[in-house]
Amino acid sequence: MDFSLSEEQSMLQDSVDKFVRDNCDVDRHRQLIKSQQGFSAEFWQQFAELGWLSVPFSEEQGGFGGGAVDVMVMAEALGKGLLREPFLSTVVTGGGFLKHGGSLSQQQLHIGSIIDGSQHWAFAFAELTSAYDLTAVTTVAEEQAGGYLLSGSKLAVLNAQAADYLVVTARTSGQSGERQGVSLFIVDANQAGVSKQLFTAVDGSRAANISFDNVTLGADQLLGQLHHGIDVVERVIDESIIAMGAEAMGAMQALMDATVEYTRTREQFGQPLSKFQALQHRMADMYLKVEEMRSLLYNAAIQVDEGSEQASLACAALKVKMAEAGKYVSQQAIQLHGGIGMTDELIVGHHFKRLLLLAMLYGDEDYYLQRYHHLSQSLAS
Repeated sequence: MDFSLSEEQSMLQDSVDKFVRDNCDVDRHRQLIKSQQGFSAEFWQQFAELGWLSVPFSEEQGGFGGGAVDVMVMAEALGKGLLREPFLSTVVTGGGFLKHGGSLSQQQLHIGSIIDGSQHWAFAFAELTSAYDLTAVTTVAEEQAGGYLLSGSKLAVLNAQAADYLVVTARTSGQSGERQGVSLFIVDANQAGVSKQLFTAVDGSRAANISFDNVTLGADQLLGQLHHGIDVVERVIDESIIAMGAEAMGAMQALMDATVEYTRTREQFGQPLSKFQALQHRMADMYLKVEEMRSLLYNAAIQVDEGSEQASLACAALKVKMAEAGKYVSQQAIQLHGGIGMTDELIVGHHFKRLLLLAMLYGDEDYYLQRYHHLSQSLAS
């Protein structure tokens, strides 16, 4: 495999890195946590003007024509700066559903508005008893003349506070837990019957629990093939895992750099902490975790771009490592910083919380270990 970046990818990386260095610090992060939206609308428009929101879309759709590796390059740089803007929710996940499941008319209606920054999206999939099972859907879309009637509720919908549109999983046939019978719908977040209960996630992100009370949907709001939404969901989540893994690696790299720098300047017993061999060993272990993560991330991104039959397996492995390495690196960073590690004034604790959320999103370490085992058996048979 060729792990070197193209000239265009290197330019994209340099562009985002420079923006992060010039504009992103813990003070900005703390201010945005307290804001109503949780991110900067001004920065989001800058992202659009810089062309960053077009990265995953084809040139025919008005985009950059990038793939998983391009998204990875950008998301890693964003992760270093702990940018709060919803690149993952709107562009990667919401845009991914339009790319892989949307009709031509749906793509023409929405993708351009994502690229120019005027639309926000959110994915509503989790339910009270679903855990991480994407097929455990009790929200129902009943067919009626000219469309569907949507009823049910979804939990922990990230970016719901800003979303103009929701991608919603709903059962159109069969029973909860069955793979077939789950369909996807594009729901206007301001439609009659849609209600939100807003809350703040562990990392300061905004989210909501959403109820759908007999929401009338047109036939044109069906996304993809009726009863076969799970295939699209799994493909989009694999691409989202690449972006999440890259963001997590950026955060882990930032934590390691901050820890190394801190131990060089903080003195104990008349010498810098970096001189103590036991602490050197712990930082070496942090470095190994970051490099393990990097290898799995690069492999998964390339597998997804190549359309390999092992792409989902590689993404499952990445998600396991994201949880395991993220926990180790962030905990070590906090411990080596001492009592100030979890204070609101230091970026270390904020990275820790973001890594915690990414580790749980779409499935935790145990869930993806089981998925990895299942996919391995399926490929071997």
